[in-house]
Amino acid sequence: MTAIETQDHKALREAVSAFGKRHGQDTDNTQLWQEAAKLGYIGVNLPEAYGGGGAGISELSLVLEELGAAGNPLLMMIVSPAICGTVIARFGTDAQKQQWLPALADGTRLMAFGITEPDAGSNSHRITTTARRDPDSGDWLLTGRKVFVSGVDIADATLIVGRTEDARTGRLKPCLFIVPRDTPGFTRRAIDMELNAAEKQFELVLDDVRLPADALVGDEDAGLLQLFAGLNPERVMTAAFAIGMGRYALAKAIEYARDRTVWNTPIGAHQAIAHPLAQAHIDLELARLMTQKAAALYDAGDDMAAGEAANMAKYAAGEACVKAVDQAVHTLGGNGLTREYGLARLITAARVARIAPVSREMILNYVSHQTLGLPKSY
Repeated sequence: MTAIETQDHKALREAVSAFGKRHGQDTDNTQLWQEAAKLGYIGVNLPEAYGGGGAGISELSLVLEELGAAGNPLLMMIVSPAICGTVIARFGTDAQKQQWLPALADGTRLMAFGITEPDAGSNSHRITTTARRDPDSGDWLLTGRKVFVSGVDIADATLIVGRTEDARTGRLKPCLFIVPRDTPGFTRRAIDMELNAAEKQFELVLDDVRLPADALVGDEDAGLLQLFAGLNPERVMTAAFAIGMGRYALAKAIEYARDRTVWNTPIGAHQAIAHPLAQAHIDLELARLMTQKAAALYDAGDDMAAGEAANMAKYAAGEACVKAVDQAVHTLGGNGLTREYGLARLITAARVARIAPVSREMILNYVSHQTLGLPKSY
């Protein structure tokens, strides 16, 4: 693993950046998704045998970062190709791979991901969505609720995290199920969010949702392994999303600081303006390095080390993004709150990187316990 990007990665950055900049902030997300898919960007991490680019999370996170830096982030890249595509590619049956991977790669189908529950939050061990077998048909019956699920209205199916009973111990263990959007008993309600984003958030209710036996992804006894195979890319991609957002805000502030003149001097000449922007740039670059490390470890198959690095990357990127956006708005003063400059909307969006998919406090819990060996506090 090297800290210096390869020429292929640099070329990919330049191509995606140019593509993103050709589209304005008001570009329709569906159109942008389809065009990005035609260029091979959406499925760059998926296997070549199923129409993907045959690369990895390193390349997919790079694509998302550059789209964000151009002002055109695609949130569903975190979910559809990174989480769902990865899980199906690694653990799905041949039939599941044939059914889903080519369509996820070419952008014609999307998949959402449902794990968070009203009473579980960060504690995935308290998930109450359960799956039980129908002894007569062999079908699965899913019952439960999920919240803050992105893009369910535009997704063809949702990868749902449920729990089944271990026949040997009686304990509940996590399992993953593909639930098509129009399955009877599977209903959704849009959550009224202050966040202004193209992708809506939903609450899902599963009321004895009947699924065929082959809706189960992978091995019923390997649930945790399969779950974290999706959660580690989610953290890496969230970090890339945050870095791209931070870079976009910082670029706006730098341009303004160069041009805005007060008393015959550009405001960027003053250290009170210049130094915080320089600090924001340093923080974003450091977060990018950790994100690259996490992605490289994951792509190399080192799930344990990737988990630690992915958590650190997500933490660093979330903090750097919030600081960059805040400083950008502050640099522009009143103009930072106008629709013309497009920064005010990022104030809320930037905080998402701090709280989702896992809060910074839970990451600090993880690092203090798992990395530093301190007593567990939760």
